[in-house]
Amino acid sequence: MERKMEESTVRDVETGSETGGEDALVGNVNKLMVSPPGYSGALRKGHLVFDACFESGNLGRVDYISEFEFDLFIRPDTCNPRFRVWFNFTVENVRETQRVIFNVVNFSKTKSLYRDGMSPVVKSTSRPKWQRLPAKNVYYYRCPDHRRNYVMSFAFCFDREDDVYQFAYCYPYTYSRLQHYLASLERRNLPYLQREQLGLSVQQRQLDLLTITNCDQHQSPEREKKLVFLTARVHPGESPASFICQGVIDFLVSQHPVAQILRDHVIFKIVPMLNPDGVYLGNYRCSLMGFDLNRHWQDPSPWAHPTLHAVKQLIVQMSQDPRVSLEFYIDVHAHSTMLNGFMYGNVFEDEERVQRQAVFPRLLCQNAPDFSFSNTSFNRDVVKAGTGRRFLGGLLDDTSYCYTLEVSFYSYMTAGSTAPVPYTEETLGLHECQSCQWSPVCISDPDTQWTACEKRMLQMLLFCKAPEVFVFPSA
Repeated sequence: MERKMEESTVRDVETGSETGGEDALVGNVNKLMVSPPGYSGALRKGHLVFDACFESGNLGRVDYISEFEFDLFIRPDTCNPRFRVWFNFTVENVRETQRVIFNVVNFSKTKSLYRDGMSPVVKSTSRPKWQRLPAKNVYYYRCPDHRRNYVMSFAFCFDREDDVYQFAYCYPYTYSRLQHYLASLERRNLPYLQREQLGLSVQQRQLDLLTITNCDQHQSPEREKKLVFLTARVHPGESPASFICQGVIDFLVSQHPVAQILRDHVIFKIVPMLNPDGVYLGNYRCSLMGFDLNRHWQDPSPWAHPTLHAVKQLIVQMSQDPRVSLEFYIDVHAHSTMLNGFMYGNVFEDEERVQRQAVFPRLLCQNAPDFSFSNTSFNRDVVKAGTGRRFLGGLLDDTSYCYTLEVSFYSYMTAGSTAPVPYTEETLGLHECQSCQWSPVCISDPDTQWTACEKRMLQMLLFCKAPEVFVFPSA
């Protein structure tokens, strides 16, 4: 039997006016009541109210299919219709035991971790901890009713009438959350932590720069300063990158012996959110003006890409300072189709430089069970020429190493395992010190200090993640 969409009545709950059709594609839905076709009475329990007009929210349209089924349309990134992946919305005015099927029908990608068992996350006002939906309730398939596009459908049963339920593609990490986190760090008055405003976004949001180091150890003008530069969230929908970045920061400012030695020997420069406007707006890939910032490193505009322009200027300035040795640039991302953590590196004509560059991800593979060297690749694709990794790999000298660090939105496979292990908030936060046993030789022998720091830095990048992620109790 052919499936048909019924003409539903869609209203703004606050104004009572009817909305719908193509107009609903512009921006996010705002307290939108979706009721049966032809219904014009008062709002009843079970007439679902959808909303995505909040920070990092995304839902562009809702179509009523039946009492039990709704088609959901992701709002494209602002000023760029190509990208439709991230969703984040609330549902309220539910009826207890009301069962529904939500179909997300307009993904811009065909490949997805939903094929491998990933599922959306959910929380509610009385249960504020994000949890994954059971994978058995989620289906990802090519749908003939939507021009054979891929659709992700999930079944859900509302159980508390007074709750507001929130659903998202992955665990959100908002701009405001970052600001609260950085403010809490500042209040600790740590002598080895400095926060500064590197610039402002197009919408005047703050571009934060953290510097973490023991300043007393770098006072000598003759001593070369070894520096690691870390950036995250150039792609706003890749929220796991922020959890990784926060985990790295938490470890670096801690009193762990390894963190103390790292601060003695290395200057860490961290930009935790390179695309604050995109994050705030609920975009997946782009900035406010529709630019994929990670394709504009070669010539960023101070007015169209101000955050990228500011970071590039700082890195170029430091690379020209003979007193500074910029050892590593690492850009943190999340991957929507692959498992595990892995890296992208650059390709060079010098074979010896190529081999040296492979040491870093090999160390990660040896020390982090969720890191995959087999997924790691080294390339110089033309389409990636504007990325931070590619541009800075060509700008900096052959003593510098530039990588993209990717982590799966969902899970990882360990050696010998037959099923993926979902990342969980309980387990990821515990990994930070699992392999941080500092060898005495690393302290006594100056020639091995940076090698040891390099190894531990790599371990941190995957062991110090502190996301609120990835577990849901069985239904």
